Amino acid sequence: MSALRIPAVYMRGGTSKGVFFHKSALPPDPARRDQILLRVVGSPDPYGKQIDGMGGGSSSTSKVVLLSRSERPDCDVDYLFGQVAIDAPLIDWSGNCGNLSAAVGPFAISEGLVDAPPNGKATVRIWQENLGKLIIAHVPMQGGQVQEGGDFELDGVTFPAAEIGLEFMDPGAGEDRSGSAMFPTGRLVDLIETDDGPCEVTMISAGNPTVFVGAQSLGLAGTEMQASFNADTALLARCERLRARAATEMGIAKTTVEATRLHQHTPKLIFVGPPRAYTTSSGRTVTKADIDILARGVSMGKLHHAMMGTGAIAIAVAANIPGTLVHRLFDPARLAANGGMLRFGHPSGVLRVAAAAERDPAGGWVVRKVSMSRTARRLMEGHVSVPDTTRTSLETIESRRNR
Repeated sequence: MSALRIPAVYMRGGTSKGVFFHKSALPPDPARRDQILLRVVGSPDPYGKQIDGMGGGSSSTSKVVLLSRSERPDCDVDYLFGQVAIDAPLIDWSGNCGNLSAAVGPFAISEGLVDAPPNGKATVRIWQENLGKLIIAHVPMQGGQVQEGGDFELDGVTFPAAEIGLEFMDPGAGEDRSGSAMFPTGRLVDLIETDDGPCEVTMISAGNPTVFVGAQSLGLAGTEMQASFNADTALLARCERLRARAATEMGIAKTTVEATRLHQHTPKLIFVGPPRAYTTSSGRTVTKADIDILARGVSMGKLHHAMMGTGAIAIAVAANIPGTLVHRLFDPARLAANGGMLRFGHPSGVLRVAAAAERDPAGGWVVRKVSMSRTARRLMEGHVSVPDTTRTSLETIESRRNR
């Protein structure tokens, strides 16, 4: 059987992994491109493991990135992100991956898309195509190569590595293709109805469209871990009903059915609670004093093993704007004293993130940037092999699903 061989690099960025491509290496037709990318990752897979592809059977490892030199005068590279559904023939291009954003700069430098100094820090200006936003990455260089080794530890990643600073510029306005405001409904808090009853939420477009809910509103403590949470099918269904309803309120989907079928990547659902001690997935104890807030993110229908990078952005933005559900959990004086920096506890540990928020002339809020540090590493490079029967294979799988 003949096969397509496409140059690719397998990279880790933050707590995610994905397959990186030069955009020019793929067909320009979006439908044909997506067919190939689905086969590369190993989706749709009714077994949920993506054994016959590069995906790892989780939302954190079922991702693709397309890069090209930017024609924008203020940017170096254009970055398009695709979240690949595991059990459905769907690639959701509606949002960004904040974790894989950390790998974009290193890929661009190593692939010759961006010039960089031999030593010190390279500044890479990234145009995030999904959202129409600027990301600035500060990538360490050593001896003319991207420096990967270092002593920066990122909870959720086993080995330390070199620190990559990320600045997400103006993340809080016009976050989707319709150009919605930071608060799509015009309110900081909304009461939305599902079959489970009314629920108080904050819906915000920052990093990615996100809906925040208090952990207590879901009958949760905020210290939940993946194994028990993802085994609770009733809880997962309730979270999806809430997320899908919020998607309609935010203008992302016309109906909740459409939100569940076609917009699984956005909005994200994050539940938050006051700080308390818990044990991480690695067995380490996080004390109440270690964190300012508890946060858990639901991504593609499952509890995230750490926190989505874009979720961290949304948390930082919402925390710095008085009146949101997230801000209610903070001591405003302490937040101001720390320059908008906060520490939140997630299943794998603690993450620090900072936001610069200020009032605009109309009395609203503007967030100039959100800053955080991540790490990244080139795991494998070469070619991905795709059977030349990709179209037929996908049609066969879909017919099986519909039996």
